[in-house]
Amino acid sequence: MLKENKKNWKERLHEIIYEADTPEGKWFDIILIFTILLSIIFVMLESVESIDSKFHNFLNIAEWIITILFTVEYIARIISINKPTSYIFSFYGIIDFLATIPKYLSVFFVGTHALIALRALRLLRVFRILKLARYLGASTKLLSALKASRIKISVFLFSVIVLTIILGTVMYLVEGPKNGFTSIPHSMYWAIVTLTTVGYGDMSPHTPLGQFIASIVMILGYGIIAVPTGIVTSEMTRQDAKIPTNTQSCPNCSCSKHLDNADFCHQCGEKLNHE
Repeated sequence: MLKENKKNWKERLHEIIYEADTPEGKWFDIILIFTILLSIIFVMLESVESIDSKFHNFLNIAEWIITILFTVEYIARIISINKPTSYIFSFYGIIDFLATIPKYLSVFFVGTHALIALRALRLLRVFRILKLARYLGASTKLLSALKASRIKISVFLFSVIVLTIILGTVMYLVEGPKNGFTSIPHSMYWAIVTLTTVGYGDMSPHTPLGQFIASIVMILGYGIIAVPTGIVTSEMTRQDAKIPTNTQSCPNCSCSKHLDNADFCHQCGEKLNHE
């Protein structure tokens, strides 16, 4: 009986912490998001010297309270699943750990307190928490398209690097040190800035030939920007299959990428909790 109660308690804790389908789980996650936002605001306010000088003690105490709450939550996430390492070394597990330790590190190392801003990464949970299926599916589709087109994009970036080296060398020969192009690496910096249409203006060609080359580079920049967009868009149009938006988390291994209406975890075979 005790073992059954313990199991029920553990399943109940998992349902509240990991699941976004139940009212308790949704409220838990909404409060968590609010706490993360509050923590980030405190860090921002603490960086303002005039505010920190007046409310330093309050901000410090508030941040310690939030850090302790996050520590308790992190431990609860570990003990509520059967395979803790699957959560600890998962993407969200690492993010949660990095979001918790900065305040503790600030006791021993100066300057690490600002790393608390890493907690903003935990806001990625909002897509699962509010069950924004439409956006969750779109983001998954985009990630899949980027992964599928990584080779094409790599070849494209390599071509851009080669083009940058050529343009930097040409501009160094055409303009020379007297016009600010003091070296090939420095000229490559100009080529990158011009090719990406940023145009800081700290370097500019003065000779007619240099200005003509710069004009070609600027026009070429617009075409280069369109290439990776076209590659990714092409991959996205090929993905006609419906992307799963199931938000359930496995109570055994914490895996959350399941097909819609799945009854068992595709990773470990554990039965999923349903309402």
